[in-house]
Amino acid sequence: MATDKKKGWVAKVKTVSTYPPPGLFTKDAATIARVLASKEVSPKGPGSGMRMLTFFINRAGSKLSPERRKELESAKALLSSRIRKDREAVKRRAS
Repeated sequence: MATDKKKGWVAKVKTVSTYPPPGLFTKDAATIARVLASKEVSPKGPGSGMRMLTFFINRAGSKLSPERRKELESAKALLSSRIRKDREAVKRRAS
């Protein structure tokens, strides 16, 4: 069984280098995807932003309204297409 100290550790996970602006996840899908793909928020690339978005969705769980979840899933789709385009561009440059 988890002790009280170990319980809730995930609530304190924060990284200064990849800290999304406050209120970002309440905005529209296009804005969320654009900001999470930016170098300011995701210096290691849009994949880092995708991990943040997935973490947020998983962390919210059932407390997320169906409308909000749909908007966040749309942001994931936009971010995923951005990642795919970036990978294709890298492959083209390499060949």
